[in-house]
Amino acid sequence: PLIVDASSDFFSRKIDFSNIALFYGGVQKNAGISGLSCIFIRKDMLERSKNKQIPSMLNYLTHAENQSLFNTPPTFAIYMFNLEMDWLLNQGGLDKVHEKNSQKAAMLYECIDLSNGFYKGHADKKDRSLMNVSFNIAKNKDLEPLFVKEAEEAGMIGLKGHRILGGIRASIYNALNLDQVKTLCEFMKEFQGKYA
Repeated sequence: PLIVDASSDFFSRKIDFSNIALFYGGVQKNAGISGLSCIFIRKDMLERSKNKQIPSMLNYLTHAENQSLFNTPPTFAIYMFNLEMDWLLNQGGLDKVHEKNSQKAAMLYECIDLSNGFYKGHADKKDRSLMNVSFNIAKNKDLEPLFVKEAEEAGMIGLKGHRILGGIRASIYNALNLDQVKTLCEFMKEFQGKYA
């Protein structure tokens, strides 16, 4: 069965559920605040979880049988999730949000690709994420902490790369708009102009 952790993709685009047995994700990146996860699970997968060795709190069947009320739900997180769903609908729904996300990612990847090798993306072009754009300063990785520092001074935070992958990571989730990505691209070009 296909199991999908969609924490980064959650509500960023339409998903074909036809071959997915279990789809889950924390909502904190695109659809709410920390403390809430959404799980979509096929009924045949619920049947498999009748295993008595799975603690009840971790058993999806327990939660399904209790209509997600086995324990006290995180009401504020659910309230915020509902507000995010209203916002998403007001944006034009998933098709419109996906279109905007594609534009943001294309703009940022173009900035990387046209940098004459100063910046280098981590992922192969066919595998690039619409949500997390990870890259290095290929010409001199020692410049990466300076990039993060100068970006922070310019009002852009959270660009330090993943603790395992390193480098630089721009998380361009739904809430980030096109103008903010343009600002990052302009900063990247200026930084390249100073240090290339």
